[in-house]
Amino acid sequence: MAPAEASRQQNGFVLVTGAAGFIGSHLAERLLLAGASVLAVDNFDPYYARSQKELHIEAWRDHERVRFVEADIRRLDVVAGLFDEHPIESVVHLAARAGVRASVDTPHETLDTNIRGTLNILEAMRRGGVGDLVLGTSSSVYGDSPVPFREDAPADRPLQPYAASKRAAEMLAYSYAHLHGLRITSARLFSVYGPRMRPDLAIHKFARLIAAGAELPILGDGTASRDYTYVSDIVDGVVAAMRARHTFEIVNLGSSEAVPLSRVIDLLAERLGKEARRRYLPSDLSDARITCADTSKAHRLFGYAPKVTLEEGISQFVEWYLANRRRLPAE
Repeated sequence: MAPAEASRQQNGFVLVTGAAGFIGSHLAERLLLAGASVLAVDNFDPYYARSQKELHIEAWRDHERVRFVEADIRRLDVVAGLFDEHPIESVVHLAARAGVRASVDTPHETLDTNIRGTLNILEAMRRGGVGDLVLGTSSSVYGDSPVPFREDAPADRPLQPYAASKRAAEMLAYSYAHLHGLRITSARLFSVYGPRMRPDLAIHKFARLIAAGAELPILGDGTASRDYTYVSDIVDGVVAAMRARHTFEIVNLGSSEAVPLSRVIDLLAERLGKEARRRYLPSDLSDARITCADTSKAHRLFGYAPKVTLEEGISQFVEWYLANRRRLPAE
C-alpha cells in the first residue's frame, strides 16, 4: 500500500513528537504531502535557538491538517491530555534531549527527557488504546562495537549518558509491546544530516566555520568515520516502518557506508569554495571511532534502500545553508 493510500485511510492524527526539530520537521512535512493529519508536538527545548526551529516549521505549521501543540513530554498529565483531546491513530516519537557529548555534562536532563519522556508516551498510548509507534533511537547504543553494526549485536557498553538513555528507551518500549500489545519499531538512526540539521552537528558547524574563514576544531586526526545518512532517506525509512506495524522490531536506518570526517570537510570546502583551516585536538572519550549500519534487516522487513549519495547530500545541505544563513541564529 502506498503511503498516501495508507494515510488517507486514517481518520485521526499521526502524533509526531519533536516536530520542530531537524528530523521531525521533515517527517511532518512528508506526512502532510501524503495526505495525513499531523498532531505536531515540541517544547522548543533551548539546547539550540528557538528561532531556528521556527524556521524549520514555517512552511507547514499553518497547514489545515496540522495541529501544533507546544508541550513537554516529561509531564505525563500533558502527554495524556494530548490523547484525551485528539483522535490519535499512531505515534512517531522523535523528541529527545539531544547531544552525545553534551549529555556528559547534562546527564540528568538527558535521562529525564529521553527515558521519562518515552515512558510517558508509552503509558499514554496504553491508556488511550493507541497501538502503533515508531521510536527514534540512535546508533550510539552500539558504542565501539565491531562494524558493520547489526541489530543483534550487544548494546550494553554505552560511551555516554545519551546512548544509555536511548537503549533504556528501547527496553521500556519492548516491555510495553510485551505486556500491552503495542506494535513498535525502534529505528536506530545513523548520523543524519541535511537541511535544517542542528547547528552543533559537525556538518553544519564546519560549514559555518569554513564560510567564515575560521579554524575547524577537529577532535582526533580526522580519520574518525561515521555512517552519514541524508535526512530524506531517514524519513523514507520511518514512513515505511509506520506501515509495517511489527509487534516489536529494532532496525538500523543508515547509509551502510563509513566516511572519514576529513572527506566530509573536503566536500564542504569544495562546495563552499573556501579553504578548510583545520586545528586538531585530542579525541573525546564519548565518541565512537567508527559507525556503520548493516541495513539488511530494514530492507528485508520494509524495503528500506537509501538513495542519496554523500556528494549529493552535502551539495543539497550547502545550498540550503547558503540560502538561509542570514536567517539562522549566530552560534
